[in-house]
Amino acid sequence: MRRGENIYWRKDQRWEGRYPKGKKENGATKYGSVYGKTLAEVREKLYPLKVKYQIILKNQGQVTMSVYEWGHQWLAEAQETIKESTYANYEYKLTHYVLSVLGDCALNELNKASGEKLLESLKRQQLRPATIQAIFRITKQCINAAIRKKLLKENPFTQISLPKLVKNNHQVLTKREQKCLEMAALAEKNGKGLPTLLALHAGLRIGEIAALSWKDIDFDNKVIRVQSTFQRIFGVFDGKKTQLLHSSSKTISSTRAIPMSQTIRRALLQQKTETNSEFVVSRKNQPMEPRLITYHFHKIREKVQLVGTNFHQLRHTFATRCLESQGDIVSVSALMGHSSTQMTLDTYAASMMEQRIQVVKQMEKFITNK
Repeated sequence: MRRGENIYWRKDQRWEGRYPKGKKENGATKYGSVYGKTLAEVREKLYPLKVKYQIILKNQGQVTMSVYEWGHQWLAEAQETIKESTYANYEYKLTHYVLSVLGDCALNELNKASGEKLLESLKRQQLRPATIQAIFRITKQCINAAIRKKLLKENPFTQISLPKLVKNNHQVLTKREQKCLEMAALAEKNGKGLPTLLALHAGLRIGEIAALSWKDIDFDNKVIRVQSTFQRIFGVFDGKKTQLLHSSSKTISSTRAIPMSQTIRRALLQQKTETNSEFVVSRKNQPMEPRLITYHFHKIREKVQLVGTNFHQLRHTFATRCLESQGDIVSVSALMGHSSTQMTLDTYAASMMEQRIQVVKQMEKFITNK
């Protein structure tokens, strides 16, 4: 028996009410169903759902493809236009954190509540605010791509209030701490102290140090050419959770030439006589991976009793010393491989306090002399 309201009497002696949820990929209507022992019971269940999905179809569109299916489709399309390391990052964060929570949801059923559900899941895992923001940034890219293909009308995740980033003051070493660390690094054998010196005297990132080869070292012109990086990325690679990936530098500005300090030149010349590897920092003629470089750094740090210092602070120390010695912001930005001088200013504004003090003193002196 069929009713005009899309309600049917079933062979199992129950009533079934059907309501349209949207369109399948082949264009056919996708229906949802409710069941009850009486016609009145089914009607009571059915009408609120009809109203709900009428609103969904109007506001978000008709596509009922699952978030899981669209997420993987988007990844496959993005893989052709982004670096392998970027793709691995997108894939890991999207599949591990997002699709595991929202994968079964239809695209047109995504709403603010879906975003809040994802946010609560990430908070329960005690992820850092920076990681949560990165996950939502990737998720928004995925949804915006669906909007461009007219699979959705709007991105409901733009309404989610994310945890604020904790401002990093980029703690740097004092000049005394830097001197002690340098002396300890220079005393290390087998080149174990060289990464510390390259970070302190050239501002290299740990991945850039790992990828540095002798062909990048121009002793005649006293220049280090930075053009590639090693990084360990998450994913599933031949049964392994992570993989060490060699790639070109992150951006055009990251590819740069850095003049050698005398300290670095002497250390590199010494290392050149002690190795047959094509890589400047190596282990068994293979590039030394970042986590082993970090391990050696902490051993050196412990020898001079530096507490709470991480490897990346050495790069910040380099930038700060350049600014403290009256280095101009354009040159420092280029040495750091930043995409703009504004990025350098935003990152190291606090390090320029001494220069600001001098400006105020000069201003005061100028007024007084008048």
